[in-house]
Amino acid sequence: MSAIAGVLNFDRHEPVNPEYGKTMMAALAHFPSDDRQVFLKDNVFIGCHAQWVTPESIGEKQPFYDYDLQMVITADAILDNRKELCERLGVKKYDRKQISDCQLILLAYDKWGRDCPKHLIGDFAFMIWDEKKQKAFGARDLSGYRTLYYLKNDSCFVFCTLLKPFFSLPFIDRKLNESWLAEYLAITGMIDTLDAASTPYQSINQVPPSHSIEIENGAVSIQRYGSLYSTEQLNLKSDGEYIEAFTEVFTRAVNDRLRTHRNVGSQLSGGLDSGSVASIAAKKLRQSNKDLYTFSYIPPKDFEDYTKGHMQPNESPSINSTLSFIGGKKHHFLDFEGKDSFSIINEMLEDMEMPYKFFENSFWLQGMFEEASKHDIGILLNGDRGNFTISWGSALDYYGQLLRTLRWPRLYQELNHYSSIMKGKRLGLLPLISKLAYPKMNFYLETRNKPVNHSVINHEFAGRMQIQEKLKTHQFAQTGWLAPGTPSKSRKKLLNDLYPWNYGNTLTAKLSIKHGLWKRDPTNDSRVVQFCLSVPDHQFVQKGMDRALIRRSMKGYLPDDIRLNQRVRGAQGLDWVHRAAPHWNQLVEESKRMLSDQFFTEYVQPAPLQQAFKTLQQGPNVKKGLDPDYRLIMRNLILYRFLKTFN
Repeated sequence: MSAIAGVLNFDRHEPVNPEYGKTMMAALAHFPSDDRQVFLKDNVFIGCHAQWVTPESIGEKQPFYDYDLQMVITADAILDNRKELCERLGVKKYDRKQISDCQLILLAYDKWGRDCPKHLIGDFAFMIWDEKKQKAFGARDLSGYRTLYYLKNDSCFVFCTLLKPFFSLPFIDRKLNESWLAEYLAITGMIDTLDAASTPYQSINQVPPSHSIEIENGAVSIQRYGSLYSTEQLNLKSDGEYIEAFTEVFTRAVNDRLRTHRNVGSQLSGGLDSGSVASIAAKKLRQSNKDLYTFSYIPPKDFEDYTKGHMQPNESPSINSTLSFIGGKKHHFLDFEGKDSFSIINEMLEDMEMPYKFFENSFWLQGMFEEASKHDIGILLNGDRGNFTISWGSALDYYGQLLRTLRWPRLYQELNHYSSIMKGKRLGLLPLISKLAYPKMNFYLETRNKPVNHSVINHEFAGRMQIQEKLKTHQFAQTGWLAPGTPSKSRKKLLNDLYPWNYGNTLTAKLSIKHGLWKRDPTNDSRVVQFCLSVPDHQFVQKGMDRALIRRSMKGYLPDDIRLNQRVRGAQGLDWVHRAAPHWNQLVEESKRMLSDQFFTEYVQPAPLQQAFKTLQQGPNVKKGLDPDYRLIMRNLILYRFLKTFN
């Protein structure tokens, strides 16, 4: 794992100023590192701020120059299909344990050229300089788990894992990208922008997930090389065969991500996804006499649960049930006493290098990395993408599909099973199922006389940036989610599109570098995603059981009270108001300054915020973690602090 950087002058007779390399590497110096190396020759500078996580990375030389190929590579990568790559690339058996991932990528590029990313499974961002052809090539993994930013002007190309090093160069100005900002403001959901190549900074772009970049003769071209989306349909003979096939591909995805010479950790909630990952990992690690370290978020001791029973802010009972079942001794319950979403804003902006919307969970997402680093964790597992892959399968959505396709006998049987499990009346679900069966009609009827969602973007700014036209062009709902459609189509669109992937993975990549450990998600493994997309819907919902594939597959891996639970779900972050309450006066005062800031209100319409501010002034209601007024103020306060740096 590494932070990578570089400068390429288009004029091959114009050497790179050595000071440029020094300043870029100096901007990375405050992060932990095992080694720091540079390649400087003629019109090229390439640097690597290395953190050794895998056994093969220990002592590796990065940037790596291959004298036979006359190519140099720098990579931020962990590959999960090393065995297959070694065989296909003809790597000698006695070299396979030592060869580094960056060397494998270079050999893959030599063999397959610009198609090489298609053959790589894992998380990666890399750049290669071909000295003979005077050409550069790089790529980012399918879901963009690693970041790769770049700038191109008339004379040079600059790239880096992070944004801050760009501004250490004297010819790069720090200017606001208003197009990015318009999308960020107009989308009221969690997604930041539609343009997966944009950043908040003018002139700096990023290589989108699933894309490669090529630089030759002063021109930059971006190509999409692949997708998580799969059009294949799997047709097996029995339910048991689906379970067997899924367990095989998922187990391999987990085991492939345990490759580190340091300790392995896992984020553990009380649910299916993280529990499944942790159980499989713990079983594999025991074979090597290693323990799995688990890290679980819990609310503070004085927090009172204000939910109505179907949500579980404190998942301790469920987590303990999983821990008792999978065994091990390295368990850590973390309440992050003294941490809160408001006090951490500046630190999060520093880490993210841009504004963010997921403030409710910010303090514990960051805290997980901080705590894991104290225990020498090299790999921190999680199951973040599981809702769309391994634990896909909403029963009610599936029943809407059965109603829409007129499969009434099957629907009747399923409703009988579901009502028995959920202790409810089966016919009482029909109005809701009807809405799910015809989402476009329902969407139209409910929203024809009112906007889909409220946005705080300044109307004049929105018109100047033509933001509404852009949203319509992308068929994008203003809520930041997909436009109305069937759940299966929406899911496939989500996994095929690029814009949903950047916002969460940006935090993951940057916190990884800050704390010297790598967060990895087996539920996001391309083999797992494509397998799950190929499975028929009836495997995900069966006999009243939602998320049926993972529930059936994890028999023997998870206790039944977790595996078969359909009634209660975890709800992290509902304690954010409780945590922020001691700072409420500061929050109110800063919000007041925000509303009177002329630079801020050039971009943000103050009226909705003024109305929300009235709620804020009434004092903190710790039972309103989902209050829209509180959330509106907090999101815009984060943006306000970010925009102040440009004023």
